[in-house]
Amino acid sequence: MFGIIIKGIIIGVLVSSPMGPIGILCIQRTLSKGRWHGFVTGLGAALSDVIYAALTCLGMGVVVNFVEANQAPLQIIGSIVLGIFGYYIYRTNPAKGLKKRKEKKLSYTQDFITAFLLTFSNVLIVLLYIGLFARFGFVLPEFSVWMLAGGIVCIGIGAILWWFSITYIVAKLRKWFNVRGVWMMNRIVGSIIIVLSIIGVLSVLLTSYFHLPLIQIYI
Repeated sequence: MFGIIIKGIIIGVLVSSPMGPIGILCIQRTLSKGRWHGFVTGLGAALSDVIYAALTCLGMGVVVNFVEANQAPLQIIGSIVLGIFGYYIYRTNPAKGLKKRKEKKLSYTQDFITAFLLTFSNVLIVLLYIGLFARFGFVLPEFSVWMLAGGIVCIGIGAILWWFSITYIVAKLRKWFNVRGVWMMNRIVGSIIIVLSIIGVLSVLLTSYFHLPLIQIYI
């Protein structure tokens, strides 16, 4: 149970960490209206992430036997997907998505709803979840419904922790936190994901196909 908790939190952080439109929006609101407006924006995105995680989990449960029979190639594919995703984050230029315009004052409820709708409109996140679930072995036959439900809740917790941390950092460093800071964050997050994907591919190849006594890494 402890393993799926850790995996869920890590997946939640990885899904939330890219500085795309929702990340830019969260930073904008933190800088212009205060930390809690930015955090509530992140909560809206986190709710959308949890819904998509649950839908993906249900879909993968239907083909769980296929996943079990093809665990090694799926882990390789999942790691490759993560690598591509990491490269995309690494190359993302946040300046292109940053519109220099004044945003009218919104309530916390409006902050939450707009962020939720913006995130929920990105249905391609399901592909990312499939890659992450396959890579981390999140959906396995021995996991009960309650374990999976707990894991999905932990994905939400991971997302909330990310938004809580990023809004705290931006609020503290608001005097110098600019587009370049977001760009550097993309580079760091992208590099970490690329390294994890390479480790995932090598560990599966060496243990499953070359049968070398290498301890497989599960994060």
